[in-house]
Amino acid sequence: MKRRTRIAAAGAAGAAAAGLAALAANPAARQAARQTALQAGRFARPLGHGGARPPVPPALLPGRVVSLPGRGEVFARDSGGAQDDPAVLLLHGWTVSADLNFFPVYGDLAEAYRVIAPDLRGHGRGMRSAEPFSLEDCADDAAALLGQVGAGRAIVVGYSMGGPVGMLLARRHPDLVRALVMQATALEWHDAIHERIAWQLLSVLELGVRAGAGADLAERLLRRAIEEQPGLAPLRPWLAAEFRRGLSPELAAAGRALSRYDARPWAGQLGLPAVSLITTRDRLVAPAKQRELAQALHAEVIEIDADHDAPLVRGAEYARLTRIAVDTAAASDEPSSRIRRLMFRHRL
Repeated sequence: MKRRTRIAAAGAAGAAAAGLAALAANPAARQAARQTALQAGRFARPLGHGGARPPVPPALLPGRVVSLPGRGEVFARDSGGAQDDPAVLLLHGWTVSADLNFFPVYGDLAEAYRVIAPDLRGHGRGMRSAEPFSLEDCADDAAALLGQVGAGRAIVVGYSMGGPVGMLLARRHPDLVRALVMQATALEWHDAIHERIAWQLLSVLELGVRAGAGADLAERLLRRAIEEQPGLAPLRPWLAAEFRRGLSPELAAAGRALSRYDARPWAGQLGLPAVSLITTRDRLVAPAKQRELAQALHAEVIEIDADHDAPLVRGAEYARLTRIAVDTAAASDEPSSRIRRLMFRHRL
């Protein structure tokens, strides 16, 4: 078994070398690759694993498995509440689970809303399917989930990959979406050179996960997060376990689907109230691309001075601004919505 793992890891390294060699002829690609290498160097130090501790989670919402007729089973957090409570559907980003993405906001949002947060296909405890991964299937899963739990029309919060899923949900099931809150996301994911490099190396990611290299990468990402936010240290065992839960080969297929997504022809036709939370130091989804999406949706704009990992390293501020964004979206179709929006701006 160890020999097979070494062979797979070597194959992944060879594939990476071949891909980078092919890209080296392009000067812009070389510059993007250098920036990627500098970021990778931050994860190169030895991990220094400490003594094992139980993975005690933070405060989470109740979770359950919901059967979606004709589709499969989905795991979702659901705060519950009265039938007429406004619902907020949280759709997480690529490679993480709902808990990793949204645990900082669960409590704040559940004070005023019914909060529903599923693990999307191939992520966390999400559905594993023999069918090829598609963002459209994720959107249809979300629609089926809202129907099964009797949630009615929801304010849809989409972070990163969750943005495309949420927009597709609004396009394919408009009767189920009341408003959109888009966070650290974009209209398309393939125009920039560094995005095209990343998508070309997806096969390397898939090989690395199958060879068991993903766990070390998760540990390095987690170490960086704790260096930036030491308050996360008590949650480290739980965070590490949750990161590993999401390391499935389906992640590469999800990345390929994301690389093909392009909402530019139809985003402006959704006609829904929208709010955009822009991560102004984001190195994965450029702030300019986030603003392009906000403009297409005619969205209210809120900013957070953070990188793409804002929910993890800026949890309290992210939770505060997410609550403001959801409140703004909820108020947007009421007669006093203009006054409410001014109030929310003042709170910022």
